[in-house]
Amino acid sequence: MVMTVTAAFSIEGAAAEVETRPAAKAPTTTVGAPIGVVAPAAVPTTGSAGKAECVRVKGARACVGLDQSALPGITIEDTRKDKLHPAVEYYQNGYLGTKYVIHNLAREGEIKGNRRIGNTITFRAAVYRGDRQVKVSEWKTVRDVTKHPVKPDTRLTPASARARSEICTSTKGAASLCFGGKKTVVFACDTGADRHQARAEYFLDGDPTARFEIHQLAGMNTCGKAVHGDLAVSMYRASVFDNNHQVATRLYKYN
Repeated sequence: MVMTVTAAFSIEGAAAEVETRPAAKAPTTTVGAPIGVVAPAAVPTTGSAGKAECVRVKGARACVGLDQSALPGITIEDTRKDKLHPAVEYYQNGYLGTKYVIHNLAREGEIKGNRRIGNTITFRAAVYRGDRQVKVSEWKTVRDVTKHPVKPDTRLTPASARARSEICTSTKGAASLCFGGKKTVVFACDTGADRHQARAEYFLDGDPTARFEIHQLAGMNTCGKAVHGDLAVSMYRASVFDNNHQVATRLYKYN
């Protein structure tokens, strides 16, 4: 479930931040993760059963756990009236090969998010000016936040993503985005033998004030996925990034 708000249609450019990851003083390799992808061992960890755990930066508050609707999930709130917009960045189930970002493009006081999350979430709040990241909070990890977590799936390939999807699009043979099914699942796949990263950018249920992104960081022939349940993809595109620099993209397509 995604919290929605009525607002003027305004799509900001794809977020182009440097792909920073949680620091790990004593790293441990995550099962199924590619070489060089490690679990965020040094990030503060808490259990959040029955309450929300939040991180803040001026203009943004990101929370994992219960919200006003008493349902678990991850949310990002705009807490300041200005020309910037907030976002929440997160990793699921201790796996750093796929990064998720939700941009809240609405107005002050509005909240955006996703109910379908993993059992362990490492997240931070960020503030953007257009497609440029201005400031971020510290990373925080919470565990056991939902009774029905999204299960980790680190062995996805572009072929398996296409087989499980109804619609796919690609950009210059280096990135693909696929989705479909009765319960919406979106895949971002890296199909290029290069140093670039694939990124899926999309909107759900016709709401132009929340942009969802999947950053696939694990390398060629790997995919990341996001689960959205009954919410349908309304606009989408696949892009290619070199850290904070957009290498290639396409115009958004409508579903």
